[in-house]
Amino acid sequence: MSDLTEIVDNLENRISKLLHKYEVLKQSQHSVEDELAAVKAENIRILEDLKTSEDRVQTLKSANAMLGSNDYKKETKLKINGLIREIDQCIVQLSE
Repeated sequence: MSDLTEIVDNLENRISKLLHKYEVLKQSQHSVEDELAAVKAENIRILEDLKTSEDRVQTLKSANAMLGSNDYKKETKLKINGLIREIDQCIVQLSE
């Protein structure tokens, strides 16, 4: 009978250890998921900053070309022509 008691005690001990490991892993998983969410949010913010910076670069290139720089004249002319086409479309829609 004492052998059976030892076996049961041993099993209870192992189950207790496994449950503890399970809880530790569960907490670890939650912390990793929180960290992943934070990294994703940071990634989105960085991508938005990149887009904003790229827009600023384009604006500065256009402004530089308008000030007389020859480097970006073609891009600026294309941009201006696109804006003129948009204005023409607006005028057509308003006249209808």
